[in-house]
Amino acid sequence: MTVLAIGDIGVLNGMFHVGDEAMFDAAERELRRRGLAVVGVSSATAESTARYGIPTVARLGFAGLDRPAARERARLLVDAASGTRALPAGDDAHAVLAALDDATGVLHTGGGNLATRWPVHIYERTTLTAMAAARGIPVVFSGQTFGPDLDEEDEGLLREALATAALVGVREPTTEALVRSWGTDVRAEVDDASFLDDLLGTDAAAPADAPGVLVSLSGWYAGRDRDEVERGIAQIVDDAAAIVGGPVVFHAHFGPDDPAAPPAGDGLVHERVRAAMATPSVVVPTGDTASSVALARSARLLISSRYHPVVFAAPAGVPVLALAADAYTSVKLGGALGHWGQGAPADLGDPVSARVRLREIVAESDAVRAAAAARHPAHRARTNLWWDDVADVLGG
Repeated sequence: MTVLAIGDIGVLNGMFHVGDEAMFDAAERELRRRGLAVVGVSSATAESTARYGIPTVARLGFAGLDRPAARERARLLVDAASGTRALPAGDDAHAVLAALDDATGVLHTGGGNLATRWPVHIYERTTLTAMAAARGIPVVFSGQTFGPDLDEEDEGLLREALATAALVGVREPTTEALVRSWGTDVRAEVDDASFLDDLLGTDAAAPADAPGVLVSLSGWYAGRDRDEVERGIAQIVDDAAAIVGGPVVFHAHFGPDDPAAPPAGDGLVHERVRAAMATPSVVVPTGDTASSVALARSARLLISSRYHPVVFAAPAGVPVLALAADAYTSVKLGGALGHWGQGAPADLGDPVSARVRLREIVAESDAVRAAAAARHPAHRARTNLWWDDVADVLGG
């Protein structure tokens, strides 16, 4: 029994994205626990095969296409899957078609990339769904955020795809309400990577020097002035260090997979914020999923505008000051916090209010830990049931 699983995986240009890899990692491990083998769809097949120890195939060829070309590409691929047209010789999608020949199911692993700001992912995911439908292969969407920004075309593509899916799992109430408004049955779950500590076992041992304050930031400010935003974040982190104590640790969730490489991605943001701070700080380089999970769970406080540090930390009862830049990041961060009894994210553009919220969060630390501990058994049980059902559907 083989599942073709698509996520946003594959290290390109030496840059590792912890959250994208974590969701795929969790899904592959959950399915393997239930006796299903996985073939992955990757941007870097050799790298992903080495990382996960599974066969992989290249993506469907939508990267770099404008919308008219993407529409034509989608039609070609669906026709090829149904046998009414042949792919040109040498087309990378031949490997996807071959994988579908042997697949008992298709899984869209978790992700927040199905929004109009990333049309390539919408075309890719909806086209693969239609290809599977042409072959009579069941499809599952797991741990998704849809929208909130969707134009008419993209919403139509997603509604059509979800109408044919056997199971649809989403990770926050806003997305659940949206999908229900489309007339699709949906199950609300925590993010797929919420229990990677369990799936990884001893590989995710806590670091020797746990952070007092862990900081993980992205460079997305939704059009705000970069210098102003980063000065505000520096003040927030200085306040946190004074209240919670050190060490203050910066950890990039999108950064070089080589620890010896110079800062890039989120690391460049971190260096500018560190330079604006009065408090000493250290950097833990981007490593692998296991080390990121362990680091987040060991902190006394997390400050993050990235989503997956929150997903890793909140189940362990770590208090989180999440910084949202726009509606999209607010939906995701608010969903991750709400599952574990923590409050709404702060506004990235309002550092004064964020510093007030910081003090409230620290004061609530005992209640935060208690809420996470109380919710953990039910969330884990629901996640186990979800993957049991996914394996039943996709295992044929």
